Amino acid sequence: MAPKKVLIIMSDASSFPLYNVGPEGKTIQQPSGYFLMELAKPLQALLDAGYEVTFASPEGKEPTPDPLSTSLLAFAGNFYEKRREMDLIERMKQENGFSRPRKFSEISDDELKSFDGVFIPGGHAPLADLGDNPDLGRILWHFHSQQKPTAAICHGPWAFLSTKHGGKKEFAYKGYKLTSWSDAEEKFMETAVFRGEVPKVESALRAEGAEMVEGVKTSLGHITVDREVVSGANPVAADSLGKKFVEMLSA
Repeated sequence: MAPKKVLIIMSDASSFPLYNVGPEGKTIQQPSGYFLMELAKPLQALLDAGYEVTFASPEGKEPTPDPLSTSLLAFAGNFYEKRREMDLIERMKQENGFSRPRKFSEISDDELKSFDGVFIPGGHAPLADLGDNPDLGRILWHFHSQQKPTAAICHGPWAFLSTKHGGKKEFAYKGYKLTSWSDAEEKFMETAVFRGEVPKVESALRAEGAEMVEGVKTSLGHITVDREVVSGANPVAADSLGKKFVEMLSA
């Protein structure tokens, strides 16, 4: 029997553009990457369920963790949980090619047929290089057209915008109920942490015709499921999203 396989979409970026910074309104590059918890928890659920994972990114660079996501504060002081998740990523580097992701352009349409689903973790890095990538658009159009389970969390749904640039070159998820890092959450980060302006995932997806599901429940970890897509707003949703994704893959 062929192994059950999931494609995990990563960003190559270690920063993202932060606009209108300081009195001169400069644009700077804010350090970022993937958000550790949003990758590790669904990844562990996939591995526990026996799935083989393949990492892919625009240019095949080693993914960078968001510095905010590897702090003890991000784990509410739980040193052991932080260590467990960091050890998982180290194991992926040794066993699953995490340090050398597949380039999107190298994954053929025929190879895409071998994958059962696709997962896009969050962190601000997707804002830098996933939203307009034609090859990613082609990849996501495959999973969409075949109704294969698709999971995205936090800033991961920004990648859905790439479907306008590849495949049928139109937004594939028009009319879908989706949840992402909300505009309200981003505005809080702009004020409390970044001191600059960040592109808004929620607004961008809504402008393309997605029906955004946001609010108190999603901020507390509730996930949204519509057809083949499961999505969540933030790290609190990572456990639920991983479990639901595995459930959808095995249905």
